[in-house]
Amino acid sequence: MKLLAVCIGEARPAPGRKSSKTGIFKQPVDHPVMVGREGLAGDRIVNRTHHGGPDQAVYIEGAVDLAWWAEELGRPIPPGTFGENLTVEGLDNRSIAVGDRLEIGDVVLEISAARIPCATLALRMDDPQFVKRYTKAARPGAYARVLREGVLRAGDSVGHAGFDGERVTMPELIRSFGRKLQGAELARYLAAPIHHKLRAFLESGA
Repeated sequence: MKLLAVCIGEARPAPGRKSSKTGIFKQPVDHPVMVGREGLAGDRIVNRTHHGGPDQAVYIEGAVDLAWWAEELGRPIPPGTFGENLTVEGLDNRSIAVGDRLEIGDVVLEISAARIPCATLALRMDDPQFVKRYTKAARPGAYARVLREGVLRAGDSVGHAGFDGERVTMPELIRSFGRKLQGAELARYLAAPIHHKLRAFLESGA
C-alpha cells in the first residue's frame, strides 16, 4: 500500500452555521508534513471536545472506501472530502482493527477508534441523511495515535501490521457505538488499545 494523499485544513465557516467554524475542509498538500503526538503540523482542529488529542491525532480513510462512496453517490470523492488527514491507496476500512499499526517511513500509527459521523459531516456532504448513510454503510475511517513521530509525504509506502490480540474492527465499532457491552464482547473490546473515552464509557457499564 502507499500514501495517496496527506491532507490538512484551516478553520472555515461551517456550512449553514454563521457563528461557528470547522476544520473538516481538508486539502491534499504536495510537501512533507511533520506528524507529532497531537496530529499533523498545520492542520487546524476546531472542536477539541470531539476531535483531536493523542488518541485521535490522525484520521485515516482507505482509498477503497472513497471509491465505493464515489460509486454510491455518483460523484467524485477526492482525498480530504471526509475530513481525513491520510488517504491510503489499497486500504479497505473494513479490514482495519483497533491496535493495528500503520508504518509509514519513520512514522508509526496505532489504530484507536472508528470515525463516528456527525452533523458537520452531513453539512459538508450537503446531505441531511448522510450520518445515517455513513453509519449504515459500516465502512468508517479510523483514528490513530502516533507511536513514533516523523515526516509524512504523499507517495510513501505504508506497511500494515495487524493487532496480535482478538480483533475489534471498524465496522464493529460503528455498529456498537453507544451500546453497553457485556461478557466476552466487553472483554474483547477492553483487551484492545481502544480510545480512552470509549474505554471509560465501556468500563462505566461493566
